[in-house]
Amino acid sequence: MIIEKLIRKLKGNPDYKWESTYSERDLLSVTKIRFAQVIRGLWLRLFLKKCTGLLFIGSNVKVRHGYQLRAGKNLILEDNVSINALSLNGIVLGDQVSIARDSILFCTGIIAQKGTGIIIGDRTGISARAYFAGQGGITIGNDVIMGPNVQIFSENHNYSNINILIKDQGVTKQAVTIGNNCWIGGGATILSGVNIGDGCIVAAGSVVVKSIPANSIVAGVPARIIKNREEV
Repeated sequence: MIIEKLIRKLKGNPDYKWESTYSERDLLSVTKIRFAQVIRGLWLRLFLKKCTGLLFIGSNVKVRHGYQLRAGKNLILEDNVSINALSLNGIVLGDQVSIARDSILFCTGIIAQKGTGIIIGDRTGISARAYFAGQGGITIGNDVIMGPNVQIFSENHNYSNINILIKDQGVTKQAVTIGNNCWIGGGATILSGVNIGDGCIVAAGSVVVKSIPANSIVAGVPARIIKNREEV
């Protein structure tokens, strides 16, 4: 099938195959949507720092400070994605990155404190309603998959002095790193300073407050290691 071959070429994966059958109406509908996204992408790429491939841009996508955003091949931003790249290092999105609808990525909170930035590696898929706060820096590796409603915070409010309003005590910025080939379950929250090693699985709804060694499976609030994948 022509469309399947086209997707195979765009993904750079000669083994890519559809596992289901589609009617001509299904294919026409999908093609129409993707074509409209490519047209929007032609306009958006004029405002980006760098873009090396096709852009598939959904409706109502907002990209602010696009001159600080670098995109690899075949970036997909679904409907209502909001990106603000204002930061020291900007936002870097690798090849074949997809960010699903209603997701928010930003790097600077209050304008007086310029944030660090966000890096997302090749072939990583971000599901719907993700919230990435990159003030202290967020780095996500290659081939990472995420469920919906994942939140990542790289900044915390200071609160130790009970005689000063919390909002007036400033913040502490600490980078978050997620390694390659990780699966972050839906509704998971990852807090500042956390380093998640390669091959980890974070169960849905977990709150990760401490770093996790490679190939760990974690779950809970706060998240605890329940198994190592090498022992499965």
